[in-house]
Amino acid sequence: MNEKEKTTVPIPSVGADGEQSLSYVTEQIIPTENEEINPSEENMEEVLRQMQRMNDPAYLHTVSMNELYETVYQSRPPVIDGLLYSGTYLFAGAPKVGKSFFMAQLAYHVSTGRKLWDYDVHQGTVLYLALEDDYQRLQERMSRMFGVEGTDSLHFAVYAKQLGAGLDEQLEKFIKEHPDTRLIIIDTLQKIREVSTDNYSYANDYEIVGRMKQFADKNGVCLLLVHHTRKQQAGDRFEMISGTTGLLGCADGAFLMQKEKRTDLSATLEIVGRDQPDQKLHLTRDAEKLIWMLDRAETELWKSPPDLLLDKIAAVITQDTLAWNGSATELVALLGEDIQPNILTRRLNVKAGELLNEYQIEYSVKRTRNGSFISLTRKTV
Repeated sequence: MNEKEKTTVPIPSVGADGEQSLSYVTEQIIPTENEEINPSEENMEEVLRQMQRMNDPAYLHTVSMNELYETVYQSRPPVIDGLLYSGTYLFAGAPKVGKSFFMAQLAYHVSTGRKLWDYDVHQGTVLYLALEDDYQRLQERMSRMFGVEGTDSLHFAVYAKQLGAGLDEQLEKFIKEHPDTRLIIIDTLQKIREVSTDNYSYANDYEIVGRMKQFADKNGVCLLLVHHTRKQQAGDRFEMISGTTGLLGCADGAFLMQKEKRTDLSATLEIVGRDQPDQKLHLTRDAEKLIWMLDRAETELWKSPPDLLLDKIAAVITQDTLAWNGSATELVALLGEDIQPNILTRRLNVKAGELLNEYQIEYSVKRTRNGSFISLTRKTV
């Protein structure tokens, strides 16, 4: 992949400590309208020095704080605002607690773009691997829950290969055929695990979720892995997830569904994750339609205050003016902001994801000899 200076980069994989991997952008000399086509001798010498450093076995790639702010990173777009984002999540609960019905509900709402309770949903194609069901059962379940008005954006499969034995290729092919894929549900994780004598070691659990996470991050989708809980209680409820802590340690987040009694129609859904605040939802299941309804949330969803700078940019990029191109200095003057052009650029670098997700405005920036050249384009559906 060709990488450009100050360009959008893929989301790097994240480990248990939440730190990014070393797959950062490397700077290359890219000619622009205001730059010479042939790099200067001084630039060539710097490139050679960098290559020599990287060939040193003791080389450690680092990024300075200034370089961090000079780069636009791809955002983690929400699938369901405040609830589910791109990345890899575990959804755990005891057998027959209602996990598969909740998965069907998520799949339907994301594939249709219909609001889920009070949460806004971003529509996209959904692949639901219902590996413990058959198509007749899925037909009965979906029609009982949502009627017979369907959608071509929700796809089911009741058989898939295992991880490391063809599943990766199957998922890659599906995404290639459906580039708007937003959510992939695997029900259950155990069905796609490789056969191993070391199934429940920390290292093995961490590697399994790590491989799924790498796939999700690479393709910008949400992977939801359905899993079971143990019978033993734990001080931290999420320690009840079957297997070792390696599963949760590598995942971007987890959902834990529990009932006091198996016959209860009510349940709690606890949520933890890197990209959303911890939440606890109290749910009730409709006995007729089998749909989960939200009674109340113990934790009110925190929402960031509006950004006046982004509001001003959104006022410039309207339906009549779908794009704007110019220097950072020109944009400062247009917005009437009392801010240095380089500071404006850095703020937009940091806010690029929010600008796209909240305002549907795509932002890019190139460094030229005369300063930063900015492009703002309204994303059209």
